[in-house]
Amino acid sequence: MSRYVVRAGLQVAGELADFVETQLLPGLALGADAFWAGFAGMLGELVPENRRLLGVRDRMQGQIDAWLTARRGQDWDNAAWQEFLRDIGYLLPEGPAFTVATTPSDPEIASVAGAQLVVPVMNARFALNAANARWGSLYDALYGTDALPGAPAGKGYDAARGAQAVAWAAGFLDQAVPLVTGSHADATDYTVQNGALVVTLGAATTGLADPAAFAGTAGDGAKRSILLRHNGLHIELVFDASHPVGAASPSGLRDVVLESALTAIQDCEDSVAAVDAADKVLAYANWLGLMKGDLTDTFDKGGKALTRRLNPDRQFTAPDGTTLTLPGRAVLLVRNVGHLMTSDAVLLDGQEVPEGLMDAMVTVTAALHDLQKTAGPRNSRHASIYVVKPKMHGPDEAAFADRTYALVERLLGLPFGTVKLGLMDEERRTSANLRECIRALKDRIVFINTGFLDRTGDEIHTVMQAGPVLPKAEIRTAPWLSAYEDGNVDAGLATGLRGKGQIGKGMWAKPDAMAEMLTAKIGHPKSGATTAWVPSPTAATLHATHYHLVDVAARQADLATRARASLDALMTPPLMGRRNLSADQIGYELDLNCQSILGYVVRWVDQGVGCSKVPDIDDVALMEDRATLRISAQFLANWLMHGLITEAQLDESLRRMALAVDRQNAADPAYRPMAPGYDGPAFRAARDLIVQGATQPSGYTEPLLHAWRRVVKAA
Repeated sequence: MSRYVVRAGLQVAGELADFVETQLLPGLALGADAFWAGFAGMLGELVPENRRLLGVRDRMQGQIDAWLTARRGQDWDNAAWQEFLRDIGYLLPEGPAFTVATTPSDPEIASVAGAQLVVPVMNARFALNAANARWGSLYDALYGTDALPGAPAGKGYDAARGAQAVAWAAGFLDQAVPLVTGSHADATDYTVQNGALVVTLGAATTGLADPAAFAGTAGDGAKRSILLRHNGLHIELVFDASHPVGAASPSGLRDVVLESALTAIQDCEDSVAAVDAADKVLAYANWLGLMKGDLTDTFDKGGKALTRRLNPDRQFTAPDGTTLTLPGRAVLLVRNVGHLMTSDAVLLDGQEVPEGLMDAMVTVTAALHDLQKTAGPRNSRHASIYVVKPKMHGPDEAAFADRTYALVERLLGLPFGTVKLGLMDEERRTSANLRECIRALKDRIVFINTGFLDRTGDEIHTVMQAGPVLPKAEIRTAPWLSAYEDGNVDAGLATGLRGKGQIGKGMWAKPDAMAEMLTAKIGHPKSGATTAWVPSPTAATLHATHYHLVDVAARQADLATRARASLDALMTPPLMGRRNLSADQIGYELDLNCQSILGYVVRWVDQGVGCSKVPDIDDVALMEDRATLRISAQFLANWLMHGLITEAQLDESLRRMALAVDRQNAADPAYRPMAPGYDGPAFRAARDLIVQGATQPSGYTEPLLHAWRRVVKAA
């Protein structure tokens, strides 16, 4: 239980007040009294509208439930469905064509295509790793993963494995920055003559097929670098003949370093478990450290204490002899929470305030430290603050976000449009009205993204009463999903986001399956997306190769003239209809989802881990967060409602899968087994998420997770 102090009529948790007054505000031209008075006024103005919008969600879902219940068992009538949604204001008329008017942003956001990391900001080490993932070793990414066949032999350096990585990288260079003749694999020297790169191939010399791809040099002699540029991204060839890898190379090439994660989202939402004031302060303090540039984290590795901090910028000499400085870090965005959840960190008239409003005020204030810097690591070089806003339902909620950040700007004395917003297209009503949502944010939008995980959860919840949905794997191949993915790109291109912001795609959820990722995730830039989420710095480096192999700008130009994605397909729910499944099929789906839910929830509730690699039923590690949990919980809630499974079958599966999860976590000293009691907070939370899933607001998992995590923290 927090100790509260009074600030401008608000009850503020003592730890939050202390953080604001001793860490957040010092160094800014904003006093504590002005901060709290401004925040109190903001809450007084916006809280009623926040509550009204949540009421609209509940009203519409109630109307949808009644309409679907009355027609249960009938053949699906998509025309009648859409007419009904228009009648209740769910599907809105589309206004005239428009173009987004966002003021200039950093090129990593506006114009250069590349990978994007998402990381829980509560973990300082992870936050720093993501920020520093701007540059990554391609050799290391290949050598240490399944991107190459086989695995390194022995404990030391495996020269044969190294040769595999070198050969793969040379093939990549031949595609991204080819030579006029020959291959990078056969290069014996790289030199600069008269401002141009000359590559020696035995007795012959050649150059780059595109001479303009040569961007600079660093160092001299045996230890030096050659900088190349392609599709706006940089490639550093690092030479060091004294290194074992360089010694094996005729040219002395030791490494190929790629500009990898151009941007990284520091997440206050789905990947964290922040349930009280202490948790929120930890998240805010790490974000503040990133914005100040002084965040550090010390940890033990191999018996040695290591300290991680933000990387410096990188300097090269350009072909014309001038100094070329490149950012050493990803451009950071911060994801605030959505409109639903409240926080006990601040009470207004004795009630918890909307957490999203608190996030807006605190995270933007923290970013003022970056804007006023004159030295040290900078985040934005275009005086911008980047905020991602998730879980919004329709244009009115998008407009509310615009109003919120405009008010924060006024309170902090910032020019309008300083705060630039990312719109998560992850709720059904937003997808159905995406262009109008973009219109509501047209003066500050810099990012739209398909979050197919949350979007699938909302798809199931919205049509919960219609009938049983398809097995989970089949939902991903149903017509609505391709219409959703294509429609997001179509909307971004049609509204002029090209050159002003990112069009993004979702997460690769298999952090150990890099070979599969290299094959599959190139589909994202081919789809016209300028960025896509990856689970690790290593994955960012490997995914960066895709943005060299695909010219996203050219691809977008081609896609701009295609037929618009089908609204009929988008609005067709993934229902089984009259199809029946075998008992074995149903049992498999039941166990698969119970295991997934338990594996994630037990870490969330008992340990406060919001995102992690969770072994699935086959012991394959998958990246899980609340979005994946939402799908599984809503899926089983749907099947439970429609009689495909019973509560008795559910309980039996949960108990068996709890034994499996206990086994998978047996090596974790902090782990609390769920068996044999099956009555701990984590097990009960997992069961509640399914049994009460149909009545949870929009099918979100946060209310139940927060409630059970607070039980554990209070014990």
